[in-house]
Amino acid sequence: MSTKDPSPLRIDVVSDVMCPWCIIGYRQLATALEATETAYELHWHPFELNPEMPAEGQNLREHIIEKYGATPEQSEQNRAQMTKLGTDLGFDFRFDPEMRMHNTFDAHQLLHWAETQNRKHELKQALFSAHFTHHRDLSDTTVLADIAAEIGLDRDEALAVLQDQRFADPVREVQGFWRSQGIQGVPAVIFDQKHLVSGAQGIENFTSILGQLAEMRQA
Repeated sequence: MSTKDPSPLRIDVVSDVMCPWCIIGYRQLATALEATETAYELHWHPFELNPEMPAEGQNLREHIIEKYGATPEQSEQNRAQMTKLGTDLGFDFRFDPEMRMHNTFDAHQLLHWAETQNRKHELKQALFSAHFTHHRDLSDTTVLADIAAEIGLDRDEALAVLQDQRFADPVREVQGFWRSQGIQGVPAVIFDQKHLVSGAQGIENFTSILGQLAEMRQA
């Protein structure tokens, strides 16, 4: 961006760590941001793909067929497509027949806490990898605390945060805000708090969007 820009570009990303397109979309956006040398500040926000998901979770393949009506063949094609996109973006999807979907409300609470430690972005990336690469159960509080510790956060405090649910209400409030703004699917990317872009747009499209925004901000 030009030095004439008054401030870094604010980017709000509404997403869930169970969402493969969220990490794909983020990696595409990050690549475009680097290529355009855009000064920016990124803010992650919570969204639950499956707020009613029970504690034991659900087999991913069964979940996709049940929720979206996809055939097993379509599901397999989608996984292959996402795996290829991930590889191109430096992210390792390891889809497995026994992979499960889980409730992420606790994960979002942990992310809320990590933000108070200025480590939200790092934890978000670690959670994506924990789920899609290593098949860890992100509804298990001990697993979440372990992941927090692995990026240098205090494990005991992380576990306490999850056990006493101290950030449950703030997370629900933020989720409610984004729903009130019409966000019904993710990833949802909001530039400068007014330009909504939905879905993983691809590096080329994100690059074009950033160019248009730069022109608007310089006008």
